Amino acid sequence: METPVYRDRPVSFVRRSGRMSEAQDRAWAELSPFYLLPVERDAAATSVRPGSAVDPVEVYGRRAPLIVEIGSGQGHQIVAAASSRPDTDFLAVEVFSAGLARTMLDADRAGARNLRLVEANAPEVLEHLLPAASVDELWVFFPDPWHKKKHTKRRLVAPEFARIAAQALRPGGTLRLATDWQDYADQMRAVLDAAPDFERAFAGEWADRFEGRVLTAFERKGIRVGRDIRDLTYTRLAP
Repeated sequence: METPVYRDRPVSFVRRSGRMSEAQDRAWAELSPFYLLPVERDAAATSVRPGSAVDPVEVYGRRAPLIVEIGSGQGHQIVAAASSRPDTDFLAVEVFSAGLARTMLDADRAGARNLRLVEANAPEVLEHLLPAASVDELWVFFPDPWHKKKHTKRRLVAPEFARIAAQALRPGGTLRLATDWQDYADQMRAVLDAAPDFERAFAGEWADRFEGRVLTAFERKGIRVGRDIRDLTYTRLAP
């Protein structure tokens, strides 16, 4: 038997197995041919093979602004955005199959034909699946905070992520972030302030709440337990 091959760096998620509902199974079978992008894998099940970039014009059948959401969860945010902005293309990046199935189901009901989904590790999507400078906005809303000290190395927003995000964003493009964990907000701000390819697009300590962000369960939970919701917005500088 061949020896399994694993990533040499930690990822920002633990992929849990979970059964999908009958409706989610049906959505996956019927809707994934349209909504779910095929991905050439590398070592791991959620990896993306280097050199396998897609052409957004071919994927969406047109040339339009592209917004990418990392960690789209059940899809509440991106389905609402896609259905209200038909002139813009959207890509949801998620590793949990049940969340992707729910997203496809809701997108179909909403008639959001400008949305596609990818089941893969987000940094590899940005680095290998999407062409350089092809993204107009990148959203990272309420990523897993990995609040235990021994787990903080798993946090998505770190210096390497800033480099990869800059590669995917066009010059003048926007990176939007939000979290309800103060120490992660501090880390995000420190990372992006130090990143040579980004500059702040806000005055003061924190950005105003992004008006285009719907109030999801994650944000409601943070508010309910008394956490401050922190937004950050950065602009991709020209090379």
